[in-house]
Amino acid sequence: MTTDSTLAATADAKLAISGDNKLTKEQQLALINVNLAEVLNPEIIEKVIDEGRAPRIYWGTATTGRPHCGYLVPAIKIAQLLAAGCHVIVLLADIHAVLDNLKSTVELVGYRAKYYERTITALLKAVGVPTDKLEFVLGSSYQKSPDYIMDVYKLATLVSEHDAKKAGAEVVKQSDNAPLSGLLYPILQVLDEEYLKVDAQFGGVDQRKLFAAAKDWLPRLGYKERAHIMNPMVPGLQGSKMSSSDPDSKIDLLDAPDVVTRKIRKAEAAPKVTEGNGLISFIEYVLLPAAQLLGKEGFRVDRSRDNLEDLVYTDIVKIKADYESDVLTPQLIKPAISAAINELLVPIQTAFQASPEWQEIADKAYPPEIKVKKEKKVKNKGTRYPGGGGPAKTQEAAAREEATPEPATENA
Repeated sequence: MTTDSTLAATADAKLAISGDNKLTKEQQLALINVNLAEVLNPEIIEKVIDEGRAPRIYWGTATTGRPHCGYLVPAIKIAQLLAAGCHVIVLLADIHAVLDNLKSTVELVGYRAKYYERTITALLKAVGVPTDKLEFVLGSSYQKSPDYIMDVYKLATLVSEHDAKKAGAEVVKQSDNAPLSGLLYPILQVLDEEYLKVDAQFGGVDQRKLFAAAKDWLPRLGYKERAHIMNPMVPGLQGSKMSSSDPDSKIDLLDAPDVVTRKIRKAEAAPKVTEGNGLISFIEYVLLPAAQLLGKEGFRVDRSRDNLEDLVYTDIVKIKADYESDVLTPQLIKPAISAAINELLVPIQTAFQASPEWQEIADKAYPPEIKVKKEKKVKNKGTRYPGGGGPAKTQEAAAREEATPEPATENA
């Protein structure tokens, strides 16, 4: 989407959030499509709007690792969908989480699902979006039903091993001897579209093969085809995808301001390079749209240390141009990003601190790891070691040796 279209969508979002005006079809579609990498079958969403209905769109997430700032990318898109008048369903895929190599118990995943619900709700409220059309659904609430299980069996009959592997190639861990659950994963996600009764599914562009499979597989069972909207993949602080398992590549939503500043300071940001730059991407897909949803003037860069006026940006094109021409340097942009993130996290952290129930859920969902110290094994250094005399004799062996008479020797 062009910069002009993005700015228009931003103005539409402000109108929708304030409730001052009802959005036109064009305004709704602008908000739905802003910053997307690709849309499959957009006519499905257009038809729903023409019928006067709110498009039902779902986004799924397995309740595994602790949510971090990478979740702000889909959260901002969800905020835009809500501002466009869509009914958004967040699928908390607890069964998928349990099946993830059985690393988590059902009870633990249950607490994590509650933590995800509270966190995602707080994220959306932090950017000023009403959540009355936001719905959370546990996967286990319908994925164990007889009808759903029967459809799993049917698709398992209709879909080949090759096609199932292809559909999950970008989202399921691949190995030479992969577990059978890796083949079931795409089938389950495709069926979710039917059982959640949605018009479209939202996800990252890494799920494109799975979304393409859904277009083919669902009609084989007599179910209707859905639209699919995709976010681009946003690099992390170290240039790769943000990961819950790599503390340097992600910022926890409860990190203190000084921790956020330290992590941003350590982030990779080559001067004049915007391609693959995680910080520039974070501004584009999180900080700029968040500021716009909140009705702020834009993304501000403080230049008071150089006795210069602050820079205020309202579109990513200008930011990229200034960064590539070295008007914006890593030394200038990193403090600005830290300040913007910390400001965005304040209402989330305030809500967490004010809720003993949420804190208790967090403790049970992500209990502190107990590191067990490994006992050092005493190595037998052997007789070649200086001063070594071989392994020590046990008392039993020494007693046997004393009780054994010396062998008789023949006289010469």
